[in-house]
Amino acid sequence: MKIVIAIDSLKGSLTSMEAGGAIREGILHVLPDSEVIVKPLADGGEGTTQALVEGLGGEMVRVNVHGPLETSVNAEYGLLSGSNTAIMEMAAAAGIILAGKEKRPLDATTYGVGEMIKDAVKRGCRNFIIGIGGSATNDGGIGMLTALGYEFLDRQGNQAGISASALGEICSVRADHVLPELAECQFQIACDVTNPLCGPEGATYIYGPQKGVTEEMRGRLDAAMASFARVTADFTGTDHKDSKGAGAAGGLGFAFLSYLHGDLQPGIELVLNAVDMDSAMEGADLVFTGEGRLDGQTAMGKAPVGIAALAKKHGARVVALAGAVIKGAETCNENGIDAFFPILRRIMTLDEAMEPEQAKENMIRTTEQIMRLIAAFR
Repeated sequence: MKIVIAIDSLKGSLTSMEAGGAIREGILHVLPDSEVIVKPLADGGEGTTQALVEGLGGEMVRVNVHGPLETSVNAEYGLLSGSNTAIMEMAAAAGIILAGKEKRPLDATTYGVGEMIKDAVKRGCRNFIIGIGGSATNDGGIGMLTALGYEFLDRQGNQAGISASALGEICSVRADHVLPELAECQFQIACDVTNPLCGPEGATYIYGPQKGVTEEMRGRLDAAMASFARVTADFTGTDHKDSKGAGAAGGLGFAFLSYLHGDLQPGIELVLNAVDMDSAMEGADLVFTGEGRLDGQTAMGKAPVGIAALAKKHGARVVALAGAVIKGAETCNENGIDAFFPILRRIMTLDEAMEPEQAKENMIRTTEQIMRLIAAFR
């Protein structure tokens, strides 16, 4: 029997690979001759770097970079030396959590994201997988691009700045000092939003308020973003202002599209391609997936449902495991998950349930019972 395991992390408890390993152990207790493949899983958001690095045998690298505001941060990213690949989350350098209670959208910058990329380039990386969710910024990506050597100039020919407050001042772009290795780099961007850069559905209007953009400033800031887009179109010869995902992460999606030829993809698709999940599924009889909590949101494009869709393509049955199952999870059955189970085996506190050894034990024993039922019907 061929079984593929691809389960998202149980945040605060088990990583994707730790959860997958526990399921594998439970399977082999019952059917020791099974072919079992464990793959990392994430949806392109928080935890993606850890999952891919752990699952693909990479290492974590730490670099001191500019944070979203004045304070520097120690940002981590993943390095897969065998394929010269860096795996990053922009939130590691410019995330809204790093800004704390200070919501200053005109001052927040993606400069540290560019420093992370530059560090990886110097280490030999030419392939990049970057998640761009959870930003504190609305700078159109000029901070990141400035760190990579682009110069955004005002009417006097001086550098305009590296944050949203500079967008309306930019009149020209210079690329004389751009990192030359960027021409050899490929950027795959995990992006699950389709918003354009500007307008009522754009970065400033839709996502700006959570970053501190007020009603009074949003019209002016959106107009400044549109002005920057026009300058960019004149410089690059391409106009991505209305492209899907351009408004992601305060316009960082636009920067990747316009200046770095980035390929924006739904996070789950990018991850599945990165770990070659399609090939792993060939000939599979059963697939285990899941996440910390299964609910109605799981069916709306989250990782377990992405796995289920791929499994069905290969004719495999799908079982999902979760730390908790919430009302609405039944919609998962309509989206490719044949059956789902909570792993809790007795009443316990949340802290007890999330304790890694306890969660691992619960995962193993629940899997064992599922496999005993499956074995009985073989």
